[in-house]
Amino acid sequence: MSLSPAPIIEASQLGKTYRTGKLEVQALKNASFSINRGEFVAIVGPSGSGKSTLFYILGGLTSPTAGSLRIQGQDFSRLSDAERTKLRRAHIGFVFQRFNLLPTISAYDNIELAHQIADTGKPFDKALLTELSGLLGLEGRLQHRPNELSGGQQQRVAIARALITRPAIVLADEPTGNLDTENSIAVLEMLRKASREFNQTVLMITHNPEAAQIADRIITMRDGQVTGIEAARGSL
Repeated sequence: MSLSPAPIIEASQLGKTYRTGKLEVQALKNASFSINRGEFVAIVGPSGSGKSTLFYILGGLTSPTAGSLRIQGQDFSRLSDAERTKLRRAHIGFVFQRFNLLPTISAYDNIELAHQIADTGKPFDKALLTELSGLLGLEGRLQHRPNELSGGQQQRVAIARALITRPAIVLADEPTGNLDTENSIAVLEMLRKASREFNQTVLMITHNPEAAQIADRIITMRDGQVTGIEAARGSL
């Protein structure tokens, strides 16, 4: 009998409480779920539902105050800051709504810099960048600076930057929030391709219920809690 592979992400009773003086705010409460390698999961919910807090915890950008989180079999919540940073750089790619590209260097240099920061010990994969440029429609645009690119092109550069190190996990925070319909579709389809063809695990925060349908599953949140996990249709 063959055994099912262990989930790449396992969250158990995750909680996060922010304290300011005597004031306590529970931003995340008892969140439990598991995500398989290569799965595309959308996280949806209104503002203040805990989506961003969960995103920061999953990305190792902050620590939970309760519960446990295992990433690739390691207990993320028990790692030191240095250990968590090392794991994040090696295994997690980020796509942010505001692109976060450095304005004074070219798109190519933004992508190459991400590879240098990741410090994978492997040479910069120019063949992969050529492949990503073709998939993302960025041919002939990589030597341009961000202010010479459209919003859609900048977001696609941000996706290439996230994928260039071949991370096991891609976290996308409202990746279509600043884009028109055509560019939104292109970005969502690329994230779907990362999941299906590159076997990368993709977690996407979105306010858009239609965009969430491109995922395999949808995690719904409200008031800091996971209120539902359901299958999505896997297409737009």
